[in-house]
This record gives sequence, C-alpha cells and structure tokens, in this order.
Amino acid sequence: MAEKNFTIAELSQFDGQNGHPAYVAVDGTVYDVSNVDAWTGGQHHGNVAGKNLSAAILKSPHGKGVLQKLPVMGTLTE
Repeated sequence: MAEKNFTIAELSQFDGQNGHPAYVAVDGTVYDVSNVDAWTGGQHHGNVAGKNLSAAILKSPHGKGVLQKLPVMGTLTE
C-alpha cells in the first residue's frame, strides 16, 4: 500500500475502536500500532490511537526507538 497524507481529521478515524486500525502520528510520520499488544483497543498507558502523540512519546520510558519496529502508513499534514 502506498503511503498517504493524513489530516488530523483523517487520522482520528484510525482509533483502534470498532474494528478500525490503530494509527498514531509522531513527528509528522503516521505509524500503524494495530498489531502491538500494548495498543489493544486503541489505547496505551492513557494515550489514544488516532492522534498526534509527538509530545506524549517524549515522556514515555521507551522513547522513539520503539517506532522503528512499526509499519509507516504515511505523513501527517497539519
């Protein structure tokens, strides 16, 4: 699948709820967290899929290194 550009409104549809995939954006890149066990139901330690989590990941114990393992779905356009 080709990468696409996501607006905030489009990204919000990928919330991991009701069968939707779970995507998150960090530093302008949109990642698919659907197959990450810690993201079951579109939530992970108080964070919710379908959002720009650039600020939140800076406070996480794992940091940005975990992103390298995730499929890139596209780019977040503001």
